[in-house]
Amino acid sequence: MNEGPIILEGVTLMLLGMGFVFCFLALLVGATRLLSTVSIKFTPPAQPAKAPASSAAQSDDDDVVAAITAALHHHKTKFSQQA
Repeated sequence: MNEGPIILEGVTLMLLGMGFVFCFLALLVGATRLLSTVSIKFTPPAQPAKAPASSAAQSDDDDVVAAITAALHHHKTKFSQQA
């Protein structure tokens, strides 16, 4: 059997396939970079976020902390009596 031409065809096919994959991936990277550049150009700059009103948020946080503390205290006293 003469296996030389079959191996040569296999190597040629492998290199051809790897070349196509490399070219496709390079094209994909280029398209991604192009779309990124275009989207940055046409996107308006982000507006700085306004500072939230801290007094209302602090009041809500205090209420939540108080509710959690009361629930934990109730849970601890309820289960410490059962033991």
